[in-house]
Amino acid sequence: MTGLLFRRFIWFFPVIFVISLITFALMKLAPGGPWDRDAESKQVDPRTQKLLDQRFGLDRPLPEQYLRYMVGYPNAKGSFECGVVCGNLGPSYRQRGKSVQDIFFGVPEGDGRNFFHSKFGYSLRLGLLSLSFAVVVGIPLGVLSALRQNTSVDYIITLVTNVGVAVPSFVVAFFAIIVFAVGLHLIPVVQKSWSGITPWIVPAMVFGFGTLAQTARFTRSAMLEVMRQEFIRAARSKGLRERVVIWKHTVRNMLIPVVTNLGPALVGLITGSIVIENIFGIPGIGRDFVQSIGNRDYSLIMGTTLLYAVLIVLGNLSVDVLYGLIDPRVRSE
Repeated sequence: MTGLLFRRFIWFFPVIFVISLITFALMKLAPGGPWDRDAESKQVDPRTQKLLDQRFGLDRPLPEQYLRYMVGYPNAKGSFECGVVCGNLGPSYRQRGKSVQDIFFGVPEGDGRNFFHSKFGYSLRLGLLSLSFAVVVGIPLGVLSALRQNTSVDYIITLVTNVGVAVPSFVVAFFAIIVFAVGLHLIPVVQKSWSGITPWIVPAMVFGFGTLAQTARFTRSAMLEVMRQEFIRAARSKGLRERVVIWKHTVRNMLIPVVTNLGPALVGLITGSIVIENIFGIPGIGRDFVQSIGNRDYSLIMGTTLLYAVLIVLGNLSVDVLYGLIDPRVRSE
């Protein structure tokens, strides 16, 4: 188990390097720059643009710009300014006076404020709540569908899961707003406060609906496959109660392939929350990421991409850990 985790961890650095290199290249190939005029700002004169390029090192060759961002560079005071390798994601070119870390992890002032009130905390909270909803509801639905195979219960669950897989989350979000906000007035159209659990119920259910459907279908398939195995027949032939056969032998072995899907699912819920955050007005990092692409805010684009990459790698690593905890064969290796 330790050797497996070590091999997975070793791949962390090459993956981050390749992703950062590709992102940097695509970013620089795109037309325009961070000082271009947009609808909300005045045109920056060429002399000022030149000074800004010199200040942020954008006038240097592209390989040097990449090394400065990733490794670091000597600043005007003569000290070394460490880069991404030290956790420094650089300054934002459009949000003056703020670093990318401040944008992601900065906590607004106020009573009771903590990490979950930062922009990354809002995105993480939405992802965790959506995954919890998908797991708590999706796995029992998949088990029930498998146990009631080819019955009306199975057909109804299959229909619901097919809808969840086929319909995009933003369509479900608009439908939920029309029904719960405009029609039933159970939630406000524009949420002003995200304190407590109540404002998160509808966004988490909407965002987790697709993952719920995938989890239920995956659980049903894994459940049916395990139920056909020889050791399940052997357990029944020994006279064990059906409840023991199902919950002790079938469900436990069924969870092994299901768990492998949960890590990428959580990462997908965090990194894919951009649309849902904009529809429900959740102040996460998705909105800043979209704006940074339009504004060519290079540091914010790179920082968001690298953050998502780290989350994906850690998500896959967490799957390996959970897989080892559930499957003793992996632990023995």
